[in-house]
Amino acid sequence: MTDVSAETRGSGRTSRKGGRSGNPVSRFFRALSLFVSQILDELRKVVRPTRAELVNYTIVVIVFVVFVMALVSSVDFGFTKLVLWVFGG
Repeated sequence: MTDVSAETRGSGRTSRKGGRSGNPVSRFFRALSLFVSQILDELRKVVRPTRAELVNYTIVVIVFVVFVMALVSSVDFGFTKLVLWVFGG
């Protein structure tokens, strides 16, 4: 069993360096500032594609979309013919 000091067992409040110090407005803006700085840190890690990669990815997406459109259209056409055959249209 571990020994928990009186400070950590206290009222649930944290020290001045913790998250509960200051008034709510300053805590909000501090949290907002931290959030924005973390977003900017993550955006610095993003590897942007080269022009050739971007063209290649675009072509792959267009070909895939055309393929799915053709597949859905053919299935729709098949179901239409089947329904007309079953119900005598």
